[in-house]
Amino acid sequence: MTEFIILVLVVGTALAFDFTNGFHDTGNAMATSIATGALTPKVAVALSAVLNLVGAFLSIEVAKTVAKVVKIQYTSDVKDASGTVIHHAGEPMPFFDAPGGHHLLITIVFAGLVGGILWNLTTWLLGLPSSSSHALFGGLIGAAVAGLGFSSGVDWTLVLSSIVIPAVLSPVIACLIAAAGTFLVFAITRRVPNGSRERGFRWGQVGSASLVSLAHGTGDAQKTMGVIFLALVAHGSLTSTDSIPFWVKASCALAIALGTYIGGWRVIRTLGKGLVEISSPQGMAAETASAAVIMTSSHLGMALSTTHVATGSILGSGVGKRGAQVRWRVAGRMAVGWLITLPVAAIVGAICWFLADLLSGPADGLLGILLVFAILVAVSTAIYLRSRRTPVHAGNVNAEWDESSNGTPTAPAADRPTASV
Repeated sequence: MTEFIILVLVVGTALAFDFTNGFHDTGNAMATSIATGALTPKVAVALSAVLNLVGAFLSIEVAKTVAKVVKIQYTSDVKDASGTVIHHAGEPMPFFDAPGGHHLLITIVFAGLVGGILWNLTTWLLGLPSSSSHALFGGLIGAAVAGLGFSSGVDWTLVLSSIVIPAVLSPVIACLIAAAGTFLVFAITRRVPNGSRERGFRWGQVGSASLVSLAHGTGDAQKTMGVIFLALVAHGSLTSTDSIPFWVKASCALAIALGTYIGGWRVIRTLGKGLVEISSPQGMAAETASAAVIMTSSHLGMALSTTHVATGSILGSGVGKRGAQVRWRVAGRMAVGWLITLPVAAIVGAICWFLADLLSGPADGLLGILLVFAILVAVSTAIYLRSRRTPVHAGNVNAEWDESSNGTPTAPAADRPTASV
């Protein structure tokens, strides 16, 4: 019974992370459409939520990658000095079948999730479009290192090839594609009157933003699927070779869609108003570039950050337009946030694992899990209450950006024309 209660807590925490992932990343798809008036804020988040829901069912390649970050089985044959295979590929790691091994793994998963949620909420409070994916991976890596050791707890080769390298390359590639697209768009339509061009591209933005939302669902919802899958393996409900159950896919899809609908207005405002003064042709070029990069990487199983891609694309849309205003100071703050996301989330994940492990003995480890869960609830509540002092919402998300106040809106935005809704 205790193991089942722990599993329920871990699955619930994973879905809570998925929810924060949704509202933290709404801006990746819809920030530019909201900023240019292509969609009204409420319609934009509703449309994005529906498409995230649909996208979550389209692929599971990223989920498989997430489930392999924490090493629970050998990925290839291990031989001794004489060449004899001593561990076959697919065989569980020794810790997993040892006494307490299942509890150790589920505690790692839980602590990693808490690390990811707390960093997500902190960056949301700051209006910083950091990576939910890196927050999750950071938390899991920190907890796995704390619980299993540096070399035996994490598949570092996989981390490097599927997380770190894409994290470095994806925003650069997205920036270059968006810059080229923006340049071409303005070059091709240079004889079209500005007003007609803006109205036409607002319609185009509705389509391209929808595609990004669909792509986001295919990538980010899967990350939580992978984590819940790990928890089920740790509990003994599944083996590492089983497929992901439908109820896991459905619950993750609903959680990220609900979070998306709530709308992370602080992050939307930074991406839509703070980074580049964006027009509809730039917005369409940025969103199209983002969708192309995200969908390609999801198909290849690379768990890249949609935030990095979207931000790179928006920057590219500013670089590609002659005379466009790019706020490099805001971009610098984002870059710092990206650099520290994974290590900070890893430190929080490791601390949570140590706290949970302090009470691993009594009640089969339930008290340790409850202690960390109570900390998560307390800190999350404090962050929410702090956010209410300077609320950002659908009514003021498009207010003019004032660098001296770090973009904190002081008045509702003036009405802007929209494409249709």
